[in-house]
This record gives sequence, structure tokens and C-alpha cells, in this order.
Amino acid sequence: MRTREEILKKVRELEIKSKKLATELFSGEYHSAFKGKGMSFKEVREYMPGDDVRFIDWNVSARIGHPYSKIFEEERELTVMLLIDISRSGLFGTSYGRKRDVAAEIAAVLSFSAVANADKVGAVFYSDKIELYIPPKKGRQHALFIVREMLGVEPSGKGTSTATAIRFLTNAMKQGCIAFVLSDFIDANYEDALRVAGKKHDLIGIKLYDRMDKELPDAGLIQLMDAETGALQWVDSGNAYVRRKYEEEFFRITAYCAAVFKKANSDLLHLKTGDDYIHVLRRFFKSRVKGSIK
Repeated sequence: MRTREEILKKVRELEIKSKKLATELFSGEYHSAFKGKGMSFKEVREYMPGDDVRFIDWNVSARIGHPYSKIFEEERELTVMLLIDISRSGLFGTSYGRKRDVAAEIAAVLSFSAVANADKVGAVFYSDKIELYIPPKKGRQHALFIVREMLGVEPSGKGTSTATAIRFLTNAMKQGCIAFVLSDFIDANYEDALRVAGKKHDLIGIKLYDRMDKELPDAGLIQLMDAETGALQWVDSGNAYVRRKYEEEFFRITAYCAAVFKKANSDLLHLKTGDDYIHVLRRFFKSRVKGSIK
């Protein structure tokens, strides 16, 4: 567990890095990728060639003697929710760091992207239960609070329940929101919860994995521990059949996750520790603008 001083130091580091990325890289793509709640009336101005005749304000035009058009603007304010899996499987990682550390960086960037666009941001930290709920608010201090809690919160639960987190979101958020679910999705039975939430919210899953989640090294007899249950198991990684079955299990979980998000009409990104998550997020934002996703 990190000390308070270590957490505050990491918060400062993440703020500097994330604000720079949010301001320089993501503000345009983020703003364009997610639509506002609708259009609201702003003002009237004198009609100009090319204006839509449907928006001519006939009352004002008759009173002044010249045609005037109604001008509308997007109601921009959005609510971004971060559903962050803090179960113990996220503590796993090899040479490129732990999955939970990568999740923390991504969540920080998304938080400051929301703040930079004057949107609200909140968070749900979960394991096999809801560990902490931070209601959505605006502002830098609130984003910093989320980052600080993200670095310091420790799960009391032993497992992972994505369904519990998504059902909590559905009950807590009465209005539609943009929800990012950051997890390794080593879980099952969350398809119904995701399908219901997907009808109301814009859901984006970010599946984090480490290279050793996918493949065992050829290192002979090794002992593996289940991070969530603590169970130990000896495995002969020198056996090609064992390595193949290990890889098949990874692809089974991945395929299940992809199918569930697709059925819920929701997006799913795959991100390996060590990958350039900036590139992955930017590509996703741009694809949303072009309409090639969803």
C-alpha cells in the first residue's frame, strides 16, 4: 500500500502528464467524439444567404421588416463516469507495469479531458462489490480527488463483478452518460446488465491485459497464484499443450467480452500493458467522429 506522501507525489505527476495530454491531444477529438444533449436557442440575427429557411423567425422578421434567422447552439454539458475495476487481478503486470497503473493513467487523462471541456466526471470503483462511488461534478479539484482516491483505494472484496458495477451505474445515473469501464474483464455473467445499461448510456469498455495473461513463458515448472483467491497451482510451462490451453483460455475470455459488448451496441477497446494508450484513445475518438464505430 502506498504512503500518503507517495500518493500525493503520484497525483502531481499524473496531473501534469494528464492535463498536458488532455489539453494538447484530446480536447478536439474528445469534444467531437461525444455529442451533447441537444440544441438550444441562442439568439436571432439577420438572415444570410444559405441559412435554413425553416429557422426564420417570422415574428421578428415581420416586426423589423427584414428576414431574421434563429441561431441554435449545442447543449454541450456531458457527464462522464469511470467504472474502474480495482480487484486484485489488476495488480498483475510484467515488465511494462501493472494493469491497475495503466488504468489509473487512462482514467486520469479521461478525467482531465472531461474537465477541459467543462463536463462532469464521476467514478465507481469496484471489485466483487462497489468499493467507492464518487458522484459526478465539474472542476480540477474534483478530478484531482478522483485521481487521489484511485491511487489510494484498496479493495475489500476478493473477486470481480462487472455486473454489480454496471447495475449500480444504471440505478445511480438517471440521465444518460458516457461510461468508460476499465477492467481486464476476467469475469462472466455481465451480459444482461450491460445490455440494459447500453440502452440508456454510451458505454465504452477498455479491456486491459498483460502479455502473460495471454501466454506463458517456456520456463519449466512454475507456481502460479490466483490474485483474487490466493490459490496456488504448479504448472509445467515447458509443456506445449499446457501453454496452448492457457492461451486458449485467454482468447475464450476475450471473445466472450467482445460478443457481450457488441450485443449491447457498445464499444470495446483492447489495450496491452506497454502499448501506447494515447494512440489507442486518439484513434477511437477519431473513429467516433467519422461514425465508423457504433
